[in-house]
Amino acid sequence: MVIGFIGLGLIGGSIAKTARRTHPDITIIAYNRTKSVLDAALADGTIDLAVPEIGEPFRRCDYIFVCVPVVTMHGILEKLKPWISETTILTDVGSTKCDIHEVVRSMGLEKQFIGGHPMAGSEKTGYANATDRMIENAYYILTPGADMPIRQVSAFSAFISSLGALPLVLSAEDHDFITAAISHVPHVISASLVNMVHDLDGPEEYMKQIAAGGFKDITRISSSSPQMWQEICLANGENICVVLDRFIRKLTDFRFAIKNGDGDKLLEYFTACKEYRDSFSDESAGPIKKSFRIYLDVADEAGAIAEVATLLAEKNISIRNIGIVHNRDFEQGALDVEFYNENAQKAAVGVLTEKKYHIYET
Repeated sequence: MVIGFIGLGLIGGSIAKTARRTHPDITIIAYNRTKSVLDAALADGTIDLAVPEIGEPFRRCDYIFVCVPVVTMHGILEKLKPWISETTILTDVGSTKCDIHEVVRSMGLEKQFIGGHPMAGSEKTGYANATDRMIENAYYILTPGADMPIRQVSAFSAFISSLGALPLVLSAEDHDFITAAISHVPHVISASLVNMVHDLDGPEEYMKQIAAGGFKDITRISSSSPQMWQEICLANGENICVVLDRFIRKLTDFRFAIKNGDGDKLLEYFTACKEYRDSFSDESAGPIKKSFRIYLDVADEAGAIAEVATLLAEKNISIRNIGIVHNRDFEQGALDVEFYNENAQKAAVGVLTEKKYHIYET
């Protein structure tokens, strides 16, 4: 199998790294406009061939992942089209699908195109932040064109599954409405919250100083690429506005209940919210990752943090991050310890509980 990549950013790089890990015998060809990225991918063994421009080598590919913004998709496909074999399947990784399918249709390539959107990512960008586990257990939406043979969709779906992702076939229209609700509007809300606090904060910046836990979690995605989110909002504007209108009505309901002191209605809203949210899968994908952390009470004295770190190190439990909690509105316990996985978190609870620490699990 030969796979081509055009663009080795965060997502393209992560898929390439995953393909290398899960299929060590495949050949991976890549083009990226920044040569240093290709050099890095060659050096770490992710790709086999780096090409300085789009051309003949891509004719060998079974699959070509075009990992570029939709605004540059047309130009890239124009360069790529002469080098696409009749048996090659093209795919992309864009967050919107209808606009990309329109570009593909306009170029007469829909019979060879399966839209793709891995529901994974990070607020960070670039190949340097790509990992070979980013799409693991993440939904990977596939939006085949109407003329795409089912056997080819099935084969590509099987390949995506072999990477550890969870393929799900949708129409482009359904994809764009769903992602407007669960991805695009939440980002707009996150950005609005951050801008609101910025505007309300005084010259002393106490809000910025005190902001912690819950606020930082729900606004983390605001650190994502502004240009990317500008493009997403413009590309999926109609669906985003429909969902935003519904959200504004929900906010108005909350405001009315708060303004009128309607405790019963507020309890109803928060109870329904909790029940629905608690029914979500515990798997994590996308910019806001599930964190494996605990909070514990420690004495305010020299060596307290070192003692905890030492206890865990003695049991070979790796710590991802550790720090003092200065705002406990959203967390309990004075020390915040984050781990790389659930097994490490559970092991740490056992070790520290045995040593009589008071543990609060998230």
